[in-house]
Amino acid sequence: MRIGVIGAGALGLYYGALLQRGGHDVRFLMRRDFQAVSNQGLKVTSPKGDFHLAEVRACRDSREIGPVDLVLVGLKAHANDRLVELVQPLVAPATTILNLQNGLGNEEVLATTFDRQQIVGGVAFLCCNRGDPGTVHHLAQGSIRIAEFVGEPGTRLEQLAATFSRAGIPCEACADLARIRWEKLVWNIPFNGLCALTGLPTDRLLACAETRQLIAELMQEVIDAANRQNLSQPIEAPGFIERMLQVTAGMGAYRPSMMIDRLNHQPLELEAIYQVPLQRAAAAGTPMTRVAMLHALLEATENDRD
Repeated sequence: MRIGVIGAGALGLYYGALLQRGGHDVRFLMRRDFQAVSNQGLKVTSPKGDFHLAEVRACRDSREIGPVDLVLVGLKAHANDRLVELVQPLVAPATTILNLQNGLGNEEVLATTFDRQQIVGGVAFLCCNRGDPGTVHHLAQGSIRIAEFVGEPGTRLEQLAATFSRAGIPCEACADLARIRWEKLVWNIPFNGLCALTGLPTDRLLACAETRQLIAELMQEVIDAANRQNLSQPIEAPGFIERMLQVTAGMGAYRPSMMIDRLNHQPLELEAIYQVPLQRAAAAGTPMTRVAMLHALLEATENDRD
């Protein structure tokens, strides 16, 4: 399979590297890592085993990639004003576009230009950070859940899940994209925001009784809003919250992507992770007051990036 990776951050580099190691023809759109990868390949460190790809197809312009069978979108959602422009040269009539961005509203951006039937949405549960140029550090997790943007799951979705699983990426085909996106927000909204604001990793927030309670309250708000979004099945709050807290405790001193972006003076994905969910929650009659406060604080401090 020929695969084009748009957004070669930690997620795109890690999954793309595994897919290339699995025998697929992978081409990466790169900026920061282009020179290092072109000169010395791509190095992955992981508890599952380190490996090095000596030759990697790195491109500075998506037009160099050309039409592919699968577009894997890992672009940060704050760059969605360029999403269609970057993806368009890769899309042929039979191309599948797999969107692994955080938050809500990203598939809708793609649907303004591309056939809705070509779009698949997904969420990645991945602890991974970029290191020196040409290096990506996989720390834990790594599974993906995917669902059709429109229509019922079918053969294409099952084949895509099998392709990822054979490459060492556990992948589950699901029936309800909205549900899996809101489930990911249950984690993303409290941990990304609070870690970015405080500069503290996840273990420090969980070790403090007050912030642990705040995290649980934020999660409950997100679940209450999610369950008003016509999901195929409701999210069961008590068990799901406890599971998220336990999984996060197992990550150790993890620094979520938004915390790293704040430390590196990069823009945050506030629209997709906060603004759009807040709008959809309000439209469903379930305003998220704690989430709104967290969003307001992130917006206020975002002006201090420079």
